[in-house]
Amino acid sequence: MPPTFTPEERERVAGILLETGLRLFTAQGLRKTSLAELVAPAEIAKSSFYAFFDSKEALYLTLMERQMGEVHKRVIEDALLSTADTREALRRFLHATVAELSTNPLYQRLATHPEEMAAVTRKASAEPPPMGPDSPIAALNDFVTARRAEGELIGADPAAIVGVLQTVLLLPVNTEHLSSPEQYQQTLELVIDLVVSGLAPKRGPRP
Repeated sequence: MPPTFTPEERERVAGILLETGLRLFTAQGLRKTSLAELVAPAEIAKSSFYAFFDSKEALYLTLMERQMGEVHKRVIEDALLSTADTREALRRFLHATVAELSTNPLYQRLATHPEEMAAVTRKASAEPPPMGPDSPIAALNDFVTARRAEGELIGADPAAIVGVLQTVLLLPVNTEHLSSPEQYQQTLELVIDLVVSGLAPKRGPRP
């Protein structure tokens, strides 16, 4: 029979598992992180892990969801929705998201190892990615759909427009493949300008 944890013990152990999971997942990834490594700091048996999370993937997903509200504020509220100018809004969103990938270890790991996101969503039986009220991708989809309907964006399918924006985010995690990595920042600025200008032909604030 699995051990019974008091509410205080559950809170303490869950906190340790989350802290350990964040450290190990960002350092070595989902696949290379063993259950034994996850439970060791919490001093519980491997079988007791399942009293807190259904799987390693469920722990990973919980970590993502805990950060999603803060990420949403930085890339959506403080960037995408901070101006009425569609071009400038997209430019701010891309810059904010690039900064997030540079400073947030968990999201940086997902950007560089998409197979881990696939494993998380597949084994945890979650929607990829989580599309709740704090989901940045859901907010971006809504923005693109609305601005396209208003004629502020080109007439391509909204999913294709979002896809183009997402391709820009591949640049920061593939810097080593540039012929001149030292020109990364200038290259990034140029790519963002070209993409935003192509997707939003109109300039200026909306009426």
